[in-house]
Amino acid sequence: MAGSWYPGTARALARDVDEYLAAVDADVLPTGRLDAVIAPHAGLMFSGPVGAHAYKAAAAGGPYDAVILAGPSHFVGFDGVALYPAGAFETPLGLSAIDDRIGRELMDASPIVHDMPAVHRREHSLEMQLPFLQRLLPAAKIVPLLMGYQTAATIEALAAGLAGAAPGRRVLLVASTDLSHYFDAATARTLDARVRDAVSAFDPAQLLRIFEQYPEGERGRFVACGGGPLIAVMLAARARGARDGRVLTYMHSGQISGDDSGVVGYLAGALGTFERVH
Repeated sequence: MAGSWYPGTARALARDVDEYLAAVDADVLPTGRLDAVIAPHAGLMFSGPVGAHAYKAAAAGGPYDAVILAGPSHFVGFDGVALYPAGAFETPLGLSAIDDRIGRELMDASPIVHDMPAVHRREHSLEMQLPFLQRLLPAAKIVPLLMGYQTAATIEALAAGLAGAAPGRRVLLVASTDLSHYFDAATARTLDARVRDAVSAFDPAQLLRIFEQYPEGERGRFVACGGGPLIAVMLAARARGARDGRVLTYMHSGQISGDDSGVVGYLAGALGTFERVH
């Protein structure tokens, strides 16, 4: 599937991604086994400096046989989780091949995962992860998953499917999400601190409680547009043996645009079993 989210050339995209990666301070990256990362999906200019932290950590923890990408569906409402089952996703940097075997296994193991490629056609939440993967983990195949209505039942069912996915293979889970949307910067920092704390404490149950404080239509604005995929990935990473959560960096769009009146929050995080920071 070809994307149209980046209007520039392959050379310009590679330059931008490499600049974001080069700016990451290696001291913030965890040491140990990495099972999952959390990365934003806004326009590259805004979220790229944050996403680079997640993928620099992923590269240090690799290699991986496959990367399972879980993000929200912004444009299509539906029950369950939509899989893009086969083929490849394309960016100006090339193709990311889809691991159709893992996709079939997920559909067999979880009744909420459906072969629904049409849901992916307008969606950007997974495509925004691909330039980093193509620069740092080009051999890894992907499994693209979009969550529809972000109910507790769907979150828990996806987590169960991801927990048992690809036995015997080295898999990276990716949760694609931005945080609060269009509050002033001070309010955004306060709202986003709740997500940061839940990730740092590796507490998906607490994050689900926060998520469910709001009507479903408001959860993306007050908590995270990909909160459901994030909670599912946290639950699955724990089931796969992860012990620790770490926030690698946080920022909001006002720090790029200079306009703090209505910002979007971005977080990069890592889940795994890490050496302790002293």
